[in-house]
Amino acid sequence: MDLEQIKFNESGLVPVIVQDKRSGQVLMLAYANKDAIQKTIDSGKSHFWSRSREKLWMKGEESGNVQDIKEVYYDCDMDTMLYLVEQTGVACHTGERTCFYRSLDGNKEAPTFESSNSSKTLDEVYEVILDRKLNPKDGSYVSGLFEKGLDKILKKIGEEAGETIIGAKNEDKKEVIYETADLWFHSMIVLSYFGITPNDIYEELGRRFGKPKEAYRQES
Repeated sequence: MDLEQIKFNESGLVPVIVQDKRSGQVLMLAYANKDAIQKTIDSGKSHFWSRSREKLWMKGEESGNVQDIKEVYYDCDMDTMLYLVEQTGVACHTGERTCFYRSLDGNKEAPTFESSNSSKTLDEVYEVILDRKLNPKDGSYVSGLFEKGLDKILKKIGEEAGETIIGAKNEDKKEVIYETADLWFHSMIVLSYFGITPNDIYEELGRRFGKPKEAYRQES
C-alpha cells in the first residue's frame, strides 16, 4: 500500500472503520494519520490518532482489548480506511462489544453476519471470560478462578469432565447436556488463560477435517 495515495483531510487524518473479520460486525470508527497507519501495518495492531489528546495511541494499550489486524483496505475515493480485525475483549470503552450498540429501532448493537449461532454464543461467552480476566470484578466466579491460578482452573475441568462421563454412563441426555456445557465453559477459561481464542480451535478443527483420514493415522 502506498500511503502517499491516501487523501488525508486538512488535519492530516482519515476516518478508519474497524470491522470484525469473522462476524462482519462493525466495531468502531476512529481517525488515523499517516504515522498511525504505518504503525498499524508494521505492528499488526490497530493504532489511531487521538484528536482530543493529540497523540498516537494503540487500541487496547490500557484495557488489553487489542485488535489484531488481519486485512487493511481503503475506499474508492482513497479517503477512508477499513481494518478487518480479530478483537480481543470488547471494542467500546463503555464495555459493550461494539461502539454501535444503540439503534433507532431499539436493537442492542450492530448486527453480525455469522452463519452459526452456536459459534456466536461460544464467542460471546469467551468475551465475557476474557473481560473478567482483564478487568477482575469482586464476586465474579471467573475472576476468582483466574486469581486462584491455573491449578484451580484445571481441577475444575477435571471435575466437569468426570461429571460429563457420569451423565453419559447414566444415559441421561439432559445431564450430559448440562455437564458438557460446564465442561466447555471451563475449557474456555483455560483457553483464555493461555491467550487462545475459540477461533484458534475452529481453525484447527477445520485443518483436521480438511485432511484425508490417512493424514491423521500418520500424525497419531
